Amino acid sequence: MTVHPATMKERAAEALHNDFLREAVKITTDKFFAGKALAQRSLGDWEAWRERGRAIRAHVLAHLDYYLGQLIDQVKSRGGKVHLCETAEDAVQVIVDIARARNARSVIKSKSMVTEEIQLNKALEAIGVRAVETDLGEYIIQLAHETPSHIIAPAIHKTKKDVAELFSQVAGKPIKDDTDTLTNFARQKLREEFLTGDIGITGCNFAVAETGSVALFTNEGNGRMVTTLPPVHVVVMGMERVVPTFEDLEVMMNLLPRSGTGQKLTSYVTVITGPRREGEVDGPEEFHLVIVDNGRSRILRDPEFREALQCIRCGACLNVCPVYRQIGGHAYGWVYPGPIGAVITPLLTDDLDRWGDLPYASSLCAACAEACPVKIPLHDMLVRHRVRYVAAGKTPPAERMAFRLYKRAFTSPRRYRLAFKTAVTFQRPLVKDRHLSARLPGLAGWTAGRDFPAAAPKRFRDLWPGLAAEARQMGGADHE
Repeated sequence: MTVHPATMKERAAEALHNDFLREAVKITTDKFFAGKALAQRSLGDWEAWRERGRAIRAHVLAHLDYYLGQLIDQVKSRGGKVHLCETAEDAVQVIVDIARARNARSVIKSKSMVTEEIQLNKALEAIGVRAVETDLGEYIIQLAHETPSHIIAPAIHKTKKDVAELFSQVAGKPIKDDTDTLTNFARQKLREEFLTGDIGITGCNFAVAETGSVALFTNEGNGRMVTTLPPVHVVVMGMERVVPTFEDLEVMMNLLPRSGTGQKLTSYVTVITGPRREGEVDGPEEFHLVIVDNGRSRILRDPEFREALQCIRCGACLNVCPVYRQIGGHAYGWVYPGPIGAVITPLLTDDLDRWGDLPYASSLCAACAEACPVKIPLHDMLVRHRVRYVAAGKTPPAERMAFRLYKRAFTSPRRYRLAFKTAVTFQRPLVKDRHLSARLPGLAGWTAGRDFPAAAPKRFRDLWPGLAAEARQMGGADHE
């Protein structure tokens, strides 16, 4: 497994030296963004759709206990089993118990970020159950022992040559790196897995409370195979992924693919309601819905961050983020990359020491909030995170000292004048073409990649008397 550096800064520095990664991320996100612009125009009043999506998600969060109760009752009434799990460990144990009860040897999976979050594959492997990802991108990164680098395009950072090398290891012989050969190989290998899997595990784009149905949006058809061929289907969903009705699901079906990949609709929309019933020709004998909290209740109780649970995991905020577009997903260090990852990772993990630096991976340009189809104010949340990080005393001592000095200088006219004169005096040996080009201690983050502007020889306040006199003279000439 690839081991990444410990801090966001170190991981970002590593990513910035990967030219292919930066180019691949740029090409793919540009494609998604251009497609989104076309797809949203075809829907009509895009802002009205965004507002409708926001209202649905906000309503669900305000009444989450009611809709979860309705969902659970409906799933049970249709023969399904429901498991409420407070922690990742609880969810993993439930699924491990299901696998043991069925004497399962292999599990086939459809794409699921929640199962990445709870590290399900690792737990299944520990009890001798082979878990196989069947989404092509997920299959590739599973072979590479990596985590997804984009919410909807997990292998965005891999070249065809990389993929051919991974597939050659599986095949035990060289596999050509052309697209047709690679996809044909994956199709043949995964078909064998579909036919022999003991349990199918999927995520859940949305669960419909009024019927107890689970909806999957996919582009490869693997979701349909995973939910119908094995005798057991386990759905793992974050507790917030509920919509009240099918009418609300339709809104999400329009918003999610348009925002994520620029598609009007995903190639497949699969809706499952419980296990196979009498007279039906396919579907699982057992249906389990595993509802995962794992920190979401804590976010729900927090008025500053509750709206983060409105996220529909489309990845639109990643596609427009100037930071993500330079460093890709692995620099964020955990399951969820980009602006939404920088917001929810410290909240889900409740670990400021390890993840408190993620909210600094943003220019605060607000492009993420503008792109979000359900209007999550991500840039405001990133600022709130920084406030909490500073208040908790987690910033470096030198930074705290610098801001204390900044505060003292800028809250007193006398101290400001003194600080300005001091800076002008001491910078002189380092100024070249009005910039500080030397790599000064503490300023290397600026001067290593660009010139730091030097303090002007005179403040605007000092220039103003002369400028005002010049303006008066020009004004007098006009009157003559």
